[in-house]
Amino acid sequence: MSEISVAVVADDPLARAGLVTLLAAEPNCDIIAQMSLADWLADLQADDWSDALLDGVVWDVGWDAVTTLPDDEPFPLPVVALLPDETAVPQLWSLGIQAQLRREAPAAAIVAAMQVALHDVAALDVDFVTAVQTAPLMAPETIPEYAELTPREQEVLTLLAEGLTNKAIAHQLAISDHTVKFHVNAILGKLNAQSRTEAVVQATRLGLLLL
Repeated sequence: MSEISVAVVADDPLARAGLVTLLAAEPNCDIIAQMSLADWLADLQADDWSDALLDGVVWDVGWDAVTTLPDDEPFPLPVVALLPDETAVPQLWSLGIQAQLRREAPAAAIVAAMQVALHDVAALDVDFVTAVQTAPLMAPETIPEYAELTPREQEVLTLLAEGLTNKAIAHQLAISDHTVKFHVNAILGKLNAQSRTEAVVQATRLGLLLL
């Protein structure tokens, strides 16, 4: 595997130090930063991240951490989330975090998850898979009304269903991040959805996506 450069995020100083020690022993992993969740979010707000220096983030998710996260803005870099259980999986998935493992995952698995996340491929603990699976199709009589999507919105929706972040969608469609966010908001409104995950579920029920 190629070498990756990551930042380690954890609120608990002991957990952060332990994760840094664990990953530093991996030959293909270079730790270039470590910080608390508050510092990470502050850096995100300031757009103080360099894609040239940092490949992704390994985040030890605290019990209450997800309550402080933005509701509708995916992270600009791949994130490997380490979780105590599946409770926060759907919310993190809706923010574009496709790599989610249990907190006790070995270092090699964490590095491998980051490697595949860099190629827009999901890496989920086997116990987390059901948390992101779509619901069964609705019976015809229960299908709600919805506003028809434009061809571009349908393209964005298809890429959302693949788990791509706004940045990745913008790159694939050769449009700006701002334009992607505009289309995502329009899709949420037309499908009466509160999140990206809910929009994909709703679109699948309506037959707008083929699995």
